Amino acid sequence: MRARIPGRGGVTILGDTDLHLFGEGTHEGIHEKLGAHAGRAAGVEGVHFAVWAPNARSVSVVSDFNGWDPRADPMRCLGDSGVWARFVGGVRPGALYKYAVETGAGEVLSKVDPFALCMEAPPRTACVVVGPSRRPADTPASRREGQPPPHQRPLSIYEVHLGSWRRVVEEGDRPLGYREIAPLLADYVDDMGFTHVEFLPIMEHPFGGSWGYQVGGYFAPSRRFGDPDDFRFLVDTLHERGIGVILDWVPAHFPRDAWGLGRFDGTALYEHLDPREGMTPDWGTYVFNYGRREVRSFLLSNAFHWLGGFGVDGLRLDAVASMLYRDYSRPPGGWIPNRFGGRENLEAISFLKDLNERIHARFPGVLMIAEESTAWPLVSRPTHSGGLGFGFKWNMGWMHDTLAYFARDPVHRRHHHGHLTFGLLYAWSENFILPLSHDEVVHGKGSILGRMPGGEEQALANVRALYAHMWAHPGKKLLFMGGEFAQRREWNHDRSLDWHLLSRPGHRGVQRLVRDLNRLYRSEPALWEMDAHPEGFRWLDADDAGANVIAFLRRSGRGGRIVCVCNFSGTLRPEYRVPLPSPGPYREILNTDAACYGGENAGNLGTVNAEPVPWKGEPCSARVVLPPLSVLWLAAPG
Repeated sequence: MRARIPGRGGVTILGDTDLHLFGEGTHEGIHEKLGAHAGRAAGVEGVHFAVWAPNARSVSVVSDFNGWDPRADPMRCLGDSGVWARFVGGVRPGALYKYAVETGAGEVLSKVDPFALCMEAPPRTACVVVGPSRRPADTPASRREGQPPPHQRPLSIYEVHLGSWRRVVEEGDRPLGYREIAPLLADYVDDMGFTHVEFLPIMEHPFGGSWGYQVGGYFAPSRRFGDPDDFRFLVDTLHERGIGVILDWVPAHFPRDAWGLGRFDGTALYEHLDPREGMTPDWGTYVFNYGRREVRSFLLSNAFHWLGGFGVDGLRLDAVASMLYRDYSRPPGGWIPNRFGGRENLEAISFLKDLNERIHARFPGVLMIAEESTAWPLVSRPTHSGGLGFGFKWNMGWMHDTLAYFARDPVHRRHHHGHLTFGLLYAWSENFILPLSHDEVVHGKGSILGRMPGGEEQALANVRALYAHMWAHPGKKLLFMGGEFAQRREWNHDRSLDWHLLSRPGHRGVQRLVRDLNRLYRSEPALWEMDAHPEGFRWLDADDAGANVIAFLRRSGRGGRIVCVCNFSGTLRPEYRVPLPSPGPYREILNTDAACYGGENAGNLGTVNAEPVPWKGEPCSARVVLPPLSVLWLAAPG
């Protein structure tokens, strides 16, 4: 029988400073005070409950420990803060709970705790009381000390959906749990040479078909795969292998489930009331009200929760464009201008700047990445320079142009040569990540392999050429799982990747190529050190559209130079003259037509000799064998 504390139901761990900062929109740790936290009061063990519901008539804790009776454990409102609190003695970790929120109209709503640290696995929705972590997060900051800024380091990201990376077929095709997947994923990513794993949202979400992008529990790792300590085990296992962890984070919108954040106390609390501001037409979800200070504290502390509480190395913010524009995907008359009559969401812009400033101050070297699909300026520039303060931005333009080019038959590519070269006109306007993400292998788009022209051998050759071009191009790299072995079918979140394809030489060859690309990429500073500077890139030949050939130079501040020569035609070019910056032997360190990758083994026997024969503006040149649908990397002498 649980203990009662007469007259002490309103005992709280919230202080006046907490309430002030929460109401000010600047509380970075309000998640440590709101929600359910094990503790003591008057010598009794129990749980402190606290929730923000400023327009409620009453709020009570309902739970399996009180028979889900709204009358059993009423909460007390703390002044005019809108926060309701109660200490309940005798409650143990593992208890299930929700809040019964009585609205101003007298309706009683059953709501989950917005700050719940753990929830039941869907389709159940109760929150779960947790005790102190049995596995404190490691300190990634210590691993970043003394390192160059992220844009001056190699960054090769393996994007993963936990539920479909690998499943246990013998047990009803169930997904692996956090602890099961940890050593398997760490071994695989380490072997493949990626520097980071990026997880599609692991925050609790009711509908698996949303892939995690419609979050129901912002502070709770999905219980589908284990409890919070199990997720910490996964993060720490990756860290032990030197692999960084990035989480997809969704501060743009949230679902309209009756038990969730929406209309939390009977009013539009976390969202706007007017659907022209408070609803997303594309997804049918609610939009956060970034002008409400308590909502800013909620989102700010949520980011700090994952970066500090779990030790992750970065956040990738989803759908940033939908936050920046009031008219995003809205028809004329379907949106409300800002106070100056413009389309910019001034409150969201202010929030993003404040978020990035605070995170970079607290977690130096952390990765803050924006998925921003428009030409909004200075996304990855510091706020003191007028930017939004992100470290990186996904290069959606490069992705669309490049995939459009590769989807065309080689005989037609000469008419679309600009798709290859246009991105270099703006490549240094932001710190870019080149993404071949999950979005490119769903909704009828097919797989990366599936959109390539030609028969099987030609399609695989195109994939190999695409990847080698991408890894040499300015910008960091991101590849969705399955792409590294040329998955054939479109991604299905309810099925495992088709690992059986690795029994086929062509697919093993693509996997080996990606492994070698990552190895060479990490070992050659010319391919990443000056990504953010135009001095790190120079065209050698950008104009041979008729031959479908391009050549460019990458270089580091230390003097290293890598030449990338691409033949995107289906024709072998046995004596193609390539302009080069200096004479001497150039080592052929990569050839995507090598037999070990599934190619025909045409090449240059490991060396290309540059002669002092000027060509296309360069002082030297060499006759090079260019296999069809291939990319060569040549390491310059000296």
